[in-house]
Amino acid sequence: METQLKKGLLDVCVLAAIMNEDSYGYKIIETIRPYISVSESTLYPILRRLGNAGMLEVRPVPHNGRTRKYYHITQAGIDRVEQFLNEWKEIMTIYRFVKEAKSDDEE
Repeated sequence: METQLKKGLLDVCVLAAIMNEDSYGYKIIETIRPYISVSESTLYPILRRLGNAGMLEVRPVPHNGRTRKYYHITQAGIDRVEQFLNEWKEIMTIYRFVKEAKSDDEE
């Protein structure tokens, strides 16, 4: 898959993983793992980038003698997910066109 496309999909998957409930790094990975492969070394730069873009907020919480960072989606993050869903409708229309054209070509 094209790197830029996968990067955009990962961003939206991370935002979707925290859409309904704040979460922390490892749990985010576990949430999205059934759908797309992501490692810790990939996730944390995404979280920083989304935070810098104002799409999520970070809240430190003490946990077993350590500090765990919980991530919360902001309105800007919710807007990005909505934008993705609208863009995806257009992508699916193009996909159907290409698939139908290929099917017609095979006949």
